[in-house]
Amino acid sequence: MPERKSDVMQGTLDLMVLKTLESMGTLHGYGIARRIEQVSANSLSLNQGTIYPALLRLEQRGWIAAEWGVSETGRRARFYSLTASGRKEIQQETENWERIAATMARFLAPSR
Repeated sequence: MPERKSDVMQGTLDLMVLKTLESMGTLHGYGIARRIEQVSANSLSLNQGTIYPALLRLEQRGWIAAEWGVSETGRRARFYSLTASGRKEIQQETENWERIAATMARFLAPSR
């Protein structure tokens, strides 16, 4: 039976995009989506309808900046980079997700 790809949980995609830009530097949307899939060991699948609204939302919040450039295939593309505000947001969101993960771990652990 083929492995099922998961949907991205609401609220997680923003942090994944920010962390991708933090670790990889400036990337276009397609590159960000493929990197997230790669890091997830292909358990996540991102399409244009998922990644581009997230990029627009992050840009509107001032956490990423975008500028036009040419991709490695010679196509015109928007390239995204992390802003100083985005770097601060990574810290806050990471702390939040660590709290959430610790709480869920308590629920998923067997009772004693």
